[in-house]
Amino acid sequence: MPKLLLCSLHLAVHYFKIQTYSPVMSNIHTARLFNASCIALLTTSMTFAIRAGMLDNWSKEFNLSYEEVGVITSMAFYGFPAATLLGGFILDAIGMGRMLLIAWLCHLAGLLLTIFAGGYWSLLISTFLVGFANGSVEAVCNPLVASLYTDRKTAMLNRFHVWFPGGIVIGAVLGYLMAQIELDWRMQCSIILIPTLVYGYLFYQQSFPRTERVEQGIGTAEMFKAVFANPLFYFITACMLLTANTELSTGQWIQSLLKTVVAAPLLVLAFINGIMAVGRYYAGPVVHRINPTGMLLVSAIVSAIGLFALSHATGWATWGAAAVFAVGVCYFWPTMIGFVSEYIPKSGALGLSLVGGAGMFATALFQPIIGGWFDKNLAEASARGLSADEANLIAGQATLSNVGILPIILIVAFGGLWFYMRGRKHGTI
Repeated sequence: MPKLLLCSLHLAVHYFKIQTYSPVMSNIHTARLFNASCIALLTTSMTFAIRAGMLDNWSKEFNLSYEEVGVITSMAFYGFPAATLLGGFILDAIGMGRMLLIAWLCHLAGLLLTIFAGGYWSLLISTFLVGFANGSVEAVCNPLVASLYTDRKTAMLNRFHVWFPGGIVIGAVLGYLMAQIELDWRMQCSIILIPTLVYGYLFYQQSFPRTERVEQGIGTAEMFKAVFANPLFYFITACMLLTANTELSTGQWIQSLLKTVVAAPLLVLAFINGIMAVGRYYAGPVVHRINPTGMLLVSAIVSAIGLFALSHATGWATWGAAAVFAVGVCYFWPTMIGFVSEYIPKSGALGLSLVGGAGMFATALFQPIIGGWFDKNLAEASARGLSADEANLIAGQATLSNVGILPIILIVAFGGLWFYMRGRKHGTI
């Protein structure tokens, strides 16, 4: 295993010919960079979806409690903010190409370590590496897309973020099909190597634009002021802690929480993310009609209704509840990023990275909590003399009810934000 990793890393360094910023936009292949960014994001979401179907396998094979599994899954969400924080500070210095190389190497190493994992600690380390790779992709590609499409940032960031739910659809469907033929979870994980190699090839020998902050001549001092001396930035970051958990924590645990509610919970995850992908693809007209703050308020209301419905639904009603939830969380992540890019543009790549990283860091903290809730609810249901399936049903619904408090808090927060932002122009804060 160590020799395989060293060989892969050695080949990777020679494979990537790192390009620096290109001052000439005609040298930049906008469509290829955007498509490569989409495949890179698809890779991150496939790790999320396929690994979501492995949690029960890890619990059984390595004799782990769900709380311990929650600690393992949290490593991906710790690795993500570590990468976005680092990327936010060094991206302008080292260039987008070098940061993407870091992402590619960590994806490769993390996936190989997962495939050859021998227990708790190897899963812990490999999951952190995959999370760090995912965060590196986010740290580069959000400012890259914003720099490529300066005149329609929120719309294109939504279109770029189509590939997070899109990748979850692909990963969830593949995970379900592979589980049906009883394919070993290690083989399932190896599937993610395919898009990893594809996005590496697409970024090969490409020139990259300067970040929007650098292109506009905004100094580092102004960037730090826009981030650390701006109450609005702190507010939107605090909201990101809740929006990220509403979307991602629900999705990460859906296989375990709904396994006795519907026959194929991974297909429910695919269904949710299919709706999200379509919604994000056509986000442009919605953004134009409602505006970012209105979208966030409506999203909070609908996602609260969706989580309430999911925590009570069984059978076919689960699909209807899942559809409502999908519409609710659809625009959360890209609109939060787009809000910062449009209304706090001087924050630059650092602002985008910190907001995204904060969301993932909060999600990391929340994973063992959800696992602990599920363990506790299972124990209480089992103590009532219920069967295993009945106990899982009751425990899963109770856990979803606990998560449902998050969008309720967001309704209040985004309602206040909507009143505050009325009449304010982009880039004026």
